[in-house]
Amino acid sequence: MRNIALRLSYDGSRYHGWQLQRSELTVAGALETALSAVCGPGRRVTGCGRTDAGVHALVYCANFSTDSKIPAHRLPYALNSRLPPDIAVSAALDVPVDFDAVVSCIKKEYTYEIYCSRLPDPFRVNRAYRYPLKPDVGAMRSAAAAFVGTLDFAAMRSAGSRTKTTVRTVFRYDIDCDGDTIRLRVCADGFLYNMARAMAGTLLYVSEGKISPDGVPALLASGDRRLAGPTVPARGLYMTGLWYDGPAGDMFTDRPSLR
Repeated sequence: MRNIALRLSYDGSRYHGWQLQRSELTVAGALETALSAVCGPGRRVTGCGRTDAGVHALVYCANFSTDSKIPAHRLPYALNSRLPPDIAVSAALDVPVDFDAVVSCIKKEYTYEIYCSRLPDPFRVNRAYRYPLKPDVGAMRSAAAAFVGTLDFAAMRSAGSRTKTTVRTVFRYDIDCDGDTIRLRVCADGFLYNMARAMAGTLLYVSEGKISPDGVPALLASGDRRLAGPTVPARGLYMTGLWYDGPAGDMFTDRPSLR
């Protein structure tokens, strides 16, 4: 039995997240349908993260087992002919049998895109969060520095998470500006439920003066979700980076940028 890792990307606008659900359209469901057609019925995939409804991925990793003889380098062509146009497989590779897209992942990067305008942009309605105010980027950067380190992020977790620990290591949190667009880019060894979106909402509260940049460490120490900013909409969130050891890591060496 072979274990195959896939690199894919998707526009999550019309999907109810990654995770397979009985009555909802999901990315995993669409991928499993294509895999069953190409590699035989009953294919099941393991994804690197449970992205929520409306969240996008510039890069994403999934793995599955198969006894199909199709060479790995031919699988993207075969799968893309069966996938909807808003999901695309760009690479496939035979990996060791113990490779798991979740467990084997060393760290992940998410980017949250905000466009600052009082006027809506119909071409970005499902691709970015419209924020009608002029942000205080300096204050946001100062506050974001408090997120870096090995910390308890219980205050950045939405209800519904079943993780054993709320401690995570954030390696960096960068804020880039490009005209009317702000991109919040965070890299960590893992993320709690809605953590990246709660962090973005907290930084917007800092920009508005509702939270002091100096107050973020105490906010985190409190573990109280009610003291942080809101969970911003999913449509602005993208998975943009993955890191693995071994052969699978070679598929994710580049860091695609939002355009």
